[in-house]
Amino acid sequence: MSFQRTLKKLLSAAGFILIGLMSVSVSAAPLKIGYSDWPGWVAWEVAIEKGYFEKVGVEVEFEWFDYVASMDAFAASQLDAVAMTNGDALVTGATGAKSVMLIINDYSNGNDMVVAAPGIESMADLKGKKIGVEIGFVGHLLLLNGLEKAGMTEADVELVNVPTNETPQVLASGDVDAIVAWQPNSGQALQLVPGSKKIYSSADEPGLIYDVLAVSPSSYSNNKEAWSKVVDAWYMAVDFILSPETQEEAISIMAARVGVTPEEYKPFLEGTKILTLEEAQKFYSKGEGFTSIYGSSKISDDFNLKYDVYKDAQEIDSYIDPSLTLSKPSTLSMSE
Repeated sequence: MSFQRTLKKLLSAAGFILIGLMSVSVSAAPLKIGYSDWPGWVAWEVAIEKGYFEKVGVEVEFEWFDYVASMDAFAASQLDAVAMTNGDALVTGATGAKSVMLIINDYSNGNDMVVAAPGIESMADLKGKKIGVEIGFVGHLLLLNGLEKAGMTEADVELVNVPTNETPQVLASGDVDAIVAWQPNSGQALQLVPGSKKIYSSADEPGLIYDVLAVSPSSYSNNKEAWSKVVDAWYMAVDFILSPETQEEAISIMAARVGVTPEEYKPFLEGTKILTLEEAQKFYSKGEGFTSIYGSSKISDDFNLKYDVYKDAQEIDSYIDPSLTLSKPSTLSMSE
């Protein structure tokens, strides 16, 4: 503080003007957003390619990452925001990089799945079997949910800790009887192992996994108007993706981002429930269970505590700010 007081005494009027110009420059800096290979986040590519950010008047800079690397970059303060699941937002926050979920992009509607080796027809058939899953991550939560519905717990199976991106190869090796993964890894497993099949998926528990845009609290408080424009651009992209007249072009844009054909990409989009503005507004209502992002996040928090992902319960409300989404009129056609 003493340095600041001395500096104030030395500054001239011209100096104050310079500082003011610098402040304007800082506030006008592009918002840096990290995104990765998940349909609900690849969807941002539509907003980029169609020029929606320019249309609403906000400068953004998107950076493409592997998923875990994007969270690491956010934790290192290299990004203003990152695309991640609501559960992983809690994990990242508990380890020191707090965020605020401003947009619910989607919920997984089948892309996260339990894929079993040939001969295994249901979750009940997994009793006593080995399952490859990245312990402590969202796939683990999906597995527990599926086991519970089959009248089992993880004590009835043997878990093998496997990084999600290695699960297709591990299933093919025969070292496990089933794996848990999300697209594109789950789809790769199905292709790599003839006769393998999906026996449980996120479509069986809508709202288990919400995918969000999580923004650093400082960037949010300093640039709230700009983030409101990002929300506008997002729902313009959603309209474009979901409209029958433009969906084919949207799929082509998204497929090009990840280097596959539109025909290959279309099932990935079908396994993701991208939310309209009105749908997202409903999921921001407080409640228990998976039909509310608050309830779903509380379930994720309980899971993270149980499996020692972190030690202290997180204050769920502090991670969620629905105000920008709720402020948008649901009857507005965002593409107009």
